[in-house]
Amino acid sequence: MLDFLIAPAYAQDAPAGGGIAQIVMLVGFVAIFYFLLWRPQAKRAKQHKQLIAGLAKGDEVVIGGGMLGRITKVSDESEFLTMEIAEGTQVNVQKSAVATVLPKGTVKSI
Repeated sequence: MLDFLIAPAYAQDAPAGGGIAQIVMLVGFVAIFYFLLWRPQAKRAKQHKQLIAGLAKGDEVVIGGGMLGRITKVSDESEFLTMEIAEGTQVNVQKSAVATVLPKGTVKSI
């Protein structure tokens, strides 16, 4: 009906080797994804797992919410530890919530 207003579209011939170029580009994207996203994330997860495995009584830690304190009890069979955040105030937290271990003597107010 109004075909005279719309120019007909014609498919272009694919250039020679187009399939190989697409495969190379796909492999390149996978390599970029691996080196920029997956590998660093796996490395951080491994370091955090080692940090959690090395927790001991007396360690001064910071948990994910920003609270810091000294570990008073660590249980191997449980996923929880007890942390003293002020004198006489102890809280139970998950081991996985520990973000970092501080150098000894950092927490002096407890």
